[in-house]
Amino acid sequence: MSEQVLLQLGAIVLLGIMSQWVAWRVRFPSIFLLLVVGFIAGPVTGLLRPDALMGDMLLPFVSFSVAVILFEGGLTLNIKELREIGGVVLALVIIGVLVTWVVGALAAFYLLDFNLKVSILLAAILTVTGPTVIGPLLRHIRPEGKVANILKWEGIVIDPIGALLAVLVFEGILASSLQGATTSVLLSMSKTIVFGSLVGFVFAFLLVLFLKKFWIPDFLQESMTLSMVVGAFLVSDLLQHESGLFATTLMGIVVANQKYVSIKHIIEFKENLRVLIISVLFIILSSRLDLEVFNELSTVVVIFLMVLVLVARPLAVFLSTLKSTLKFREKIFLSWMAPRGIVAAAVSSLFALRLNELGVEQANVLVPVTFSVIVGTVAIYGLTAAPLARSLKLSQSNPQGVLFLGAQPLVQDMALAIMEHGFKAVVIDRNNNSVSEAKMKNIPAVYGNILSEHVLDEIPFSGIGKLMAMTPSEEANSLALFHFDEVFDREETYQINRNNDEEEGSRDMLPKHLKGRGLFGNEVDLDYLNTMFFEGAVIKSTPLTKDFNFEKYKEYYNNKLVPLFAVTKDKRLIVNSNDKKFEPLPGQTVISLVKEMV
Repeated sequence: MSEQVLLQLGAIVLLGIMSQWVAWRVRFPSIFLLLVVGFIAGPVTGLLRPDALMGDMLLPFVSFSVAVILFEGGLTLNIKELREIGGVVLALVIIGVLVTWVVGALAAFYLLDFNLKVSILLAAILTVTGPTVIGPLLRHIRPEGKVANILKWEGIVIDPIGALLAVLVFEGILASSLQGATTSVLLSMSKTIVFGSLVGFVFAFLLVLFLKKFWIPDFLQESMTLSMVVGAFLVSDLLQHESGLFATTLMGIVVANQKYVSIKHIIEFKENLRVLIISVLFIILSSRLDLEVFNELSTVVVIFLMVLVLVARPLAVFLSTLKSTLKFREKIFLSWMAPRGIVAAAVSSLFALRLNELGVEQANVLVPVTFSVIVGTVAIYGLTAAPLARSLKLSQSNPQGVLFLGAQPLVQDMALAIMEHGFKAVVIDRNNNSVSEAKMKNIPAVYGNILSEHVLDEIPFSGIGKLMAMTPSEEANSLALFHFDEVFDREETYQINRNNDEEEGSRDMLPKHLKGRGLFGNEVDLDYLNTMFFEGAVIKSTPLTKDFNFEKYKEYYNNKLVPLFAVTKDKRLIVNSNDKKFEPLPGQTVISLVKEMV
């Protein structure tokens, strides 16, 4: 028996993380793959049986996990972003939720032939989207402009609001009269807001105080933060049932926007934990579905899904953005992004059990219909949102632009060279003269310290997919790469080699995991490049052909050159890195620092 339990626990983690990795390798939405793998591992093959494995611990585990995810989501919310998008976000979580609720309830009542109570409850549950699905899709799509921040805020804030709405409807169902239902709903809503806010603020204050006073050692800060999130969830839930999600979300927002202590290390820990939690939760919840119940559902569920996608969401978005400054194409994209996720799955599972115990008719259909909507919306939006964003010119499928750390003249010429080929480039430097020179050349430039906590808010990341640290200090370069690790994958982070004239004993002092990929060859450092540059070398772009290949190109310049980049026919930018042989092919364009032939 213990071996079976161990096998299933290991399989859940292994399948979840491997699904994430495969999705990353093939550039496919991870949520959809997680649902498919969990469905195959559960009802199709019978490998996983979460209910038998976890028993009464299943739903509490799901609740705790969602609380941690919402806290992590709250940590990503910057209050400054609300200056531009606050009105739209507020409208979406009020007007948008009401529109989705009403349309969903009418569709469930008339299309699915559910009774009025179950229809209203189902629609309330399906008002939520959530960071568990929005976050991965946004990272996959990388939309430009305001839409990313709007969707991020909506997805995180709407989860506790949607859960609260579902709880209020549930309280109304339990009430014996209309007057009793109204009183119960108003009382529950007031207590949830009051206790959730109070607990969220208090636990956020305590966490910041403990960190500021150094009452928590470094090695315990992440674990202590996690325990306090769980504590906030428990205390709030004990004071008012189902208010814990509201409390943990608010706690995350408060901690993220205070100015007293740095929480970067906590954010990194929570991001890693979120990936594990999302992977495990989706595998568990999709593997516990019942094929027999799905077989009982008619094809009308597909029509119900289409009503949510094609009617409810567009209507909610356009009504919520009537007075906004959003462009029509941005409204279209917002209208095509409302996947349901973990909160909908968890809340539907919880209420279905309670309603079944009370003998409410049709309660057993809540879970299969909810999961049908989750699977359907994740599949629809996951497979089509990225192409739609590209067709609306709101994103690039694989951004090839470069963020240069350092804005010295050599780097400015590098930026200009790749900009001539249609790639975006941004330079950042704390030297105001260098930044001013770059701006005069029409290079997007940011003045500031690359290690500043606020620099991420100032850099236009649209179209940027690579990071190159080109400052004279290897330590500063490595710290900067570490600072930007939440934006760029390690595969696309590069740094110039340490200067070869430094003392041998001081070389390679930094461990490899703190360095980016080396640039332009093992024997090339920044001093070497600057010496060439100030001796008259220039950055040139040269198309290669079958008759004039890369070898002949190097011979033409007597090897007095440093290859920097290659531009492919399909507009990809290949960087000359130390860990991979650089061999531009005929048909590609090579960009190099070359000494002109006399």
